[in-house]
Amino acid sequence: MKIGEQKLYHFDGDNLEKVYVISTSLREPSCLENSQGTPTGLHEIADKIGAGEEPGMVFIGRKPTGWTWEETPLDYAGRNLVTSRILRLRGLEPGHNAGPGCDSYDRFIYIHGTNHPRQLGRPQTAGCPVLSDEDVIELFDKVPEGSLVWVEE
Repeated sequence: MKIGEQKLYHFDGDNLEKVYVISTSLREPSCLENSQGTPTGLHEIADKIGAGEEPGMVFIGRKPTGWTWEETPLDYAGRNLVTSRILRLRGLEPGHNAGPGCDSYDRFIYIHGTNHPRQLGRPQTAGCPVLSDEDVIELFDKVPEGSLVWVEE
């Protein structure tokens, strides 16, 4: 994943499978707790959440709400929502993106779908990399838990 390009590169071994347009944080990349920056460095997909849920399903606290972002209640309108699928990241670099004060897993950093697909390709989030619902479902179905994710500025 290259933050500066707003792209996620999916490799299978040495073969580039697909390039996805993403959006990352509105703030500078950062691994620090409460920074709202997209964390850099080596990560793994620790948890896959949402298999079989309807495209556009909204998740709160990693649980499906039962409604899609097109059906969003007014009190959630305008928010950046977690939609369709969640690929939760765990940092693998102690002191950088793993451990006290900088832990990507504890910060709840996910690759997930977005209810703002027209804004993909430019920064828009509070730290998480986001894809279109269609793309996050496709990626979710292709990569197993434990897959490595490299995030660079």
